[in-house]
Amino acid sequence: MTIREKFEAAGQGGVFRFFDSLDDGAKNALLGQLEQVDLDELGSLLKELVFKTAPAEAGIDFSKLSPAPFKPLPADKASDPEWAEAKKIGEDAIRSGRLAAFVVAGGQGTRLGFNAPKGLYKVSPVKQKSLFQIFAEKILSAQRKYGVSIPWLVMTSHINDAATRAFFEENAFFGLGKNDVIFFKQGLMPAVDANGKIILEQKGKIAMTPDGHGGCLRGMCRSGAAEELKKRGIDCISYFQVDNPLVNIIDPYFLGFHIKSGSEMSSKMIPKAYALEKVGHFCELGGKMRVVEYSDLPKEYQERLDKNGQLEFRAGSVAIHILDRAFVERLGGSGDGAKLPFHRADKKIPCVDADGNQTKPEKPNGIKFEMFVFDALPMAKNPVIIEGARGDEFSPVKNAEGVDSPLTCKNDQKKQAARWLKAAGENVPTSPDGAPEIDLEISPLFASNEEDFVAKWRALENKPEIKNGLYLE
Repeated sequence: MTIREKFEAAGQGGVFRFFDSLDDGAKNALLGQLEQVDLDELGSLLKELVFKTAPAEAGIDFSKLSPAPFKPLPADKASDPEWAEAKKIGEDAIRSGRLAAFVVAGGQGTRLGFNAPKGLYKVSPVKQKSLFQIFAEKILSAQRKYGVSIPWLVMTSHINDAATRAFFEENAFFGLGKNDVIFFKQGLMPAVDANGKIILEQKGKIAMTPDGHGGCLRGMCRSGAAEELKKRGIDCISYFQVDNPLVNIIDPYFLGFHIKSGSEMSSKMIPKAYALEKVGHFCELGGKMRVVEYSDLPKEYQERLDKNGQLEFRAGSVAIHILDRAFVERLGGSGDGAKLPFHRADKKIPCVDADGNQTKPEKPNGIKFEMFVFDALPMAKNPVIIEGARGDEFSPVKNAEGVDSPLTCKNDQKKQAARWLKAAGENVPTSPDGAPEIDLEISPLFASNEEDFVAKWRALENKPEIKNGLYLE
């Protein structure tokens, strides 16, 4: 059966309606695109999410929802026996070469007014380093500290893959070995209209949209990245997203709790800054851990206080996880067993009209299918959640202005530097919210956590003057 016959048999023959008017190059390009479409999977998604002939998924019974348990952050991790034990386990695993880093970096900086891959966006307060450079320096710092290669998986997209690879090449991989950086592209899914028909973006091109951050699991498997990690003896993957320069990528405490618990997927929670903060909530339902999005959790639950006067559902999900490689292979591979579910999203999708003219709709005209990585949590054995400190773990760059903007992120980086200097015994004038009056920047190559910073600063014979523009590397 030809590709055309297969699509016509599946009721998707409309993708060929302009085919005969295309030149040979355009015809081959369209056929190449269509070869990537899994018609059986698409048919199932249409039944489940478009036509709804399958039984509707039951909603959440909020009366049975409870906050997920987590390991609370002690005042001093190093002197807490449980956390100290976790650190030793984690450091032993890192030195043994069991850990890889993984950033989800398929997006553009559109919301920031930046027409390039988001990882190229400059965020550091003194040197104006890009997000990618900051992450690379954190990984390189850990490689030097533990004397081991730590591979870095970088998931790009079809939109930004070439530009991302070129940026790494131009910057000599920021000091990392070329073989330590493994690129692969996020998967794509065809977009459909309300009748379940694949949308044509151009006469010779179907509309394809990214399959969501959850698509990273099968992207890792289909690209061969998971198999490469297996060859290198790596069984743990530190997952983070590209917009958060404060993330502690190589965290021995986190890794230690993950390994000690026999967990397949572990998560780091940050206590919500305020009741209605737009983050997911770590919850427990029916004996399973799960993330309930802020848009799904009723306001009364988001605002509810516990007996200590704290938010009851305060454990915020900020997309920081550790995944077992074997778990990724099970959920993202082609074998039998549980897979991440797809979700429906109604979007405005550029398309061609009946005459082949390109149009940009003013309201949603199509449906895209995407997966969320946190949907893996209830499928994981022994999931563990630990608390992280917001000031040392989370300050994303999402919006051009206001909350989670370049300005707030730079301020949070400066606050962290001031706290570390104060912990080392230095006097750094700050405002009531902890922001220093001067610009400061500490490269991860100098220290990537407070413990290491204090030790290294105190060991300096000739300490630099703490003044505006101070940069430590």
